[in-house]
Amino acid sequence: MDVLVGDDGVARCWWADSPDIYRTYHDDEWGMPVDDDTLLFEKLCLEGFQAGLSWLTILERREGFRSAFRGFDIERVAAMRRADVDRLLGDAAIIRHRGKIESTLNNAKRTLEVIQELGSLGALVWAYEPDRPTSIRDATTPESTALAKDLKNRGFSFVGPTTVYAFMQAMGIVNDHLPECDARERVETARRGFLRPA
Repeated sequence: MDVLVGDDGVARCWWADSPDIYRTYHDDEWGMPVDDDTLLFEKLCLEGFQAGLSWLTILERREGFRSAFRGFDIERVAAMRRADVDRLLGDAAIIRHRGKIESTLNNAKRTLEVIQELGSLGALVWAYEPDRPTSIRDATTPESTALAKDLKNRGFSFVGPTTVYAFMQAMGIVNDHLPECDARERVETARRGFLRPA
């Protein structure tokens, strides 16, 4: 696990050198701190869809997912019904897995409950930000395990510790860009200036 310098001269974490969609995701999104509930909900759902698949498979279908799940508008997804599930099972633009589609609808309802209780989904997930350095070599951490347990206790599904840790990495709750990666300091600067949700 090391950095790779691309043909554009940019040093990136080993997983992100190619194809271009990975480069863009790595350079512009992965690890940047996020507190927007719609984006947090979207990423939590997409991480659930990614289980057993490559992240590239999800990235290539992200616009399809956004269209299918109404821009991941939490209230609109929570209002979807069995007929929507049946319709989405025929949508080739997404991963057609009944359990994961149903999980997305369920998790929207659970997210609304979190927002009602705590004010935002961000307030819940950022409460598990580690107070020590983490590593891209980690598959789980005590914090991701604890957050996964909290989410499961609240009724969320497809939120195991590994899935939750990938979510935490992507949403900037941790900065797991390698030390030699060109994005690391940019992400760290963003994290220093980021106002954590209360």
